[in-house]
Amino acid sequence: MNATTKVVLVAFAAGTLGVAASLMTSGPGPLWRTEMGQRALGTAISATAPAVPKGVSVAKRGERVPDVALPDLHGRPVAIPDSYAGRPVLINLWASWCGPCVTEMPALQAFAASQGENGVQVVGIALDDPAAVRAFVARTGVTYPILVDTPDLDDAGVRLGNPKGVLPYSILVSSDGRLLKQRIGPFEEEEIAGWARN
Repeated sequence: MNATTKVVLVAFAAGTLGVAASLMTSGPGPLWRTEMGQRALGTAISATAPAVPKGVSVAKRGERVPDVALPDLHGRPVAIPDSYAGRPVLINLWASWCGPCVTEMPALQAFAASQGENGVQVVGIALDDPAAVRAFVARTGVTYPILVDTPDLDDAGVRLGNPKGVLPYSILVSSDGRLLKQRIGPFEEEEIAGWARN
């Protein structure tokens, strides 16, 4: 490799790292809101995630989502994705202490209300204390199903494709239970309907 090629490669690598660093530190800009940007962000985050415990299945795009059974706010178990078979499901992982999670919830509520009986089913999974979640839901009037899990190395977020545990995190599951899309970070209101089209 000659000296000119080395300089060009080093300059390209430095420029790429600079762009990536500026996008990572200045919040989710337009690039991270694209499907390509989300895939790149997911790859980068997964590369630094802790090891998933042995025997824990992690969802992968195009494959069936591993079965996850969690209690709802009344303690009744709900199986995902089977409880919503036949409908696409937008699953949003959040916590009551997560500012961006709380900020996007009115948009998720509006989207859920617009879907009717046969549209996309929105389901929230709170990685949080059940009492805090119940109080939050009562205060905000969220009406889509909310399930609860405890944050851990094998929680629902990890099994649904988020081994780093970044919140908010959303996935779109097809009507036959396959992972179609992943979203790291909050939605803006006008984004959800377009994103949820499969």
